[in-house]
Amino acid sequence: MLGAWEWSPLMGVTKKSGRIAYTVAVGVIIGGLSLLVPYQHLWTDGSLDPLIYYTILVGGIWWVCALALIVNYPSSRRLWSRTRSIVGLFGLLIFVPTWAALVTVRSINIDVQPYFGGWVVLFILLLVWAADVGAYFAGVRYGRNKMMPAVSPGKTMEGLCGGISLAFVVMMVVSHWTKIPADQFTGYYLTGLFTVVASVFGDLNESMFKRAAGVKDSGSILPGHGGILDRIDSLTAAVPIFTLAYLEFLH
Repeated sequence: MLGAWEWSPLMGVTKKSGRIAYTVAVGVIIGGLSLLVPYQHLWTDGSLDPLIYYTILVGGIWWVCALALIVNYPSSRRLWSRTRSIVGLFGLLIFVPTWAALVTVRSINIDVQPYFGGWVVLFILLLVWAADVGAYFAGVRYGRNKMMPAVSPGKTMEGLCGGISLAFVVMMVVSHWTKIPADQFTGYYLTGLFTVVASVFGDLNESMFKRAAGVKDSGSILPGHGGILDRIDSLTAAVPIFTLAYLEFLH
């Protein structure tokens, strides 16, 4: 909901009443899903509740569309920049599936292993952090080829490769530590790869909307770090994509 509050100015809503209305709308949707599908009922006989699954799936489809918008920016800006409702819809497609996916991951095997889902959430965070750290240092040291200068001039292809490489190191360490079965290696590493790549485009997606809105940070709630959305932008893509990949390759 804090992310939704910061998203409002990116869609051109600057009046306090409008921002409150949008934030409350996101909260009502999340609250409604919580009431319809309590966490105890997210999984039934090993299957995810259909309503939550399709909520996450819609988020995954959105990120495919977002990738097309990012790659074609600034040409794609004509499709959405002048219409508040479209950007507001984009926000719903970002925040609601992220919440649904996060709750889903946290609740994996919760009846048998109460903390298992928490460790999986931490694993996602480690992948995203590794991708950020690896991209930063590789970009500073070797960065030459801009990845998408129209969206984020500081990101390079070398940085992307560095981020993926460090994330794979994390995956190998976790695989060895948790003794991932050999027959799950392919699904495990594919899930990790998709998650890391998605985190990059989650960051680029927010950069695109901030650039269109003419702002540097999404907010100022975290002194020296910008807004909440600046901290979770990568996760808004990484968590839904991880969840869909987990369901496809590992569950």
